[in-house]
Amino acid sequence: MWDDINNVGLRGHYLCSVYGARLMVPAGRGLIVVISSPGGLQYMFNVPYGVGKAACDKLAADCAHELRRHGVSYVSLWPGIVQTELLKEHMAKEEGLQDPVFKQLRSVFSSAETTEMSGKCVVALATDPNILSLSGKVLPSCDLARRYGLRDVDGRPIQDYLSLSSVLPHVSRMGWLASYLPSFLRVPKWIIALYTSKF
Repeated sequence: MWDDINNVGLRGHYLCSVYGARLMVPAGRGLIVVISSPGGLQYMFNVPYGVGKAACDKLAADCAHELRRHGVSYVSLWPGIVQTELLKEHMAKEEGLQDPVFKQLRSVFSSAETTEMSGKCVVALATDPNILSLSGKVLPSCDLARRYGLRDVDGRPIQDYLSLSSVLPHVSRMGWLASYLPSFLRVPKWIIALYTSKF
């Protein structure tokens, strides 16, 4: 499990970053994007997944620090739930219904992002003349959709998984409140940082 997740998701990102940076630094510009998730902040799926995603976020922050003076931006993209082939396969399996994580995912899977949505986010970032100001940051796809006016390839709006109406149903005894809240009310990122603080 560790090798399957982190050879691709972490080691692969690092190796591609090294070779990409070698092309971008002489040009004095460029953008490198790693794909991560909120699993880097809190437990999600399993230990290798969480460790790998936390490492991807740190990889983005540290590489951004070293590459900034060369005009190269480096960010960590957090898509929402994505309709990948692997996740579709897990949803189709009967045993996925027994796992509480997959039970929860099944309820929102129909509104999950397509795999192409991450590509739309990368294109928007790559064409942003102020991309260096975002370098080193974790960028949720729902934030990028709001920032750049993006919709998924089928025209659907991106589910804002940082809105209070999306978060409250997962908080015990607070779910009823979600339907009364406007979608523009969002969880401030400093609360997320405090909630997941290691100190």
